[in-house]
Amino acid sequence: MRISICLASYNGEKYIKEQLLSILPQLSEKDEVIISDDNSSDNTLGIVRGFDDKRIKIYINEGSHGVVSNFENAIKHASGDYIFLSDQDDIWLSNKKEKCLSCLQEYDFISHNAFIVDEHGVLSGKDYFSLRRTRYGYWHNLWKMGYLGCCMAFRRECLKDILPFPKEILWHDMWIASVLHLKYKGRLLDDELILYRRHGDNASPTTQKSQYSWRFKFQYRNYIFWHSLKRVL
Repeated sequence: MRISICLASYNGEKYIKEQLLSILPQLSEKDEVIISDDNSSDNTLGIVRGFDDKRIKIYINEGSHGVVSNFENAIKHASGDYIFLSDQDDIWLSNKKEKCLSCLQEYDFISHNAFIVDEHGVLSGKDYFSLRRTRYGYWHNLWKMGYLGCCMAFRRECLKDILPFPKEILWHDMWIASVLHLKYKGRLLDDELILYRRHGDNASPTTQKSQYSWRFKFQYRNYIFWHSLKRVL
């Protein structure tokens, strides 16, 4: 039994060391950390290579740039029996792997809760599920996505339906959740298993109010609906 941590990096020198220090002690020698880097211009890769850990495997994202393509590149290179998604700037709590892996013995995919912290790692007093009013289910999360990609994990068998990503998707976690809900057995874990860091450099403003119009939201969700339905049929 082997797990792959899929981490998308881009100019993450400020936080990536702390993240990897929280992940690596939880892994066995068989596990791997797949880092897809979107051509960082800072010292991100220098920091990663400085770990000199054979479990860390670096791949440069040669496709279109952006967080979605970068995560797809990481997932494509994963070879483990279980896939865990990870951001570059969060912090795993010490029981994350154990809790998730235990649940994945019974379920095909899981998504867990997170403590929200600021750029310095200071607790805000809020958890993600409460903030987003997260619920399990396809339709609810198609309209109002309540999962964080960095809190998701799933069995390898799911990859045949998740990949490749449709060309026009904007958020990898919404796409993955939609496909998984339609075909696989999942569970929400109320346990807060990471410190989810919010700061000015985040690639996606997940906890902020959407800037998109109602028309765009409807059209985009219709796109996800039809593509996810076609993928699993």
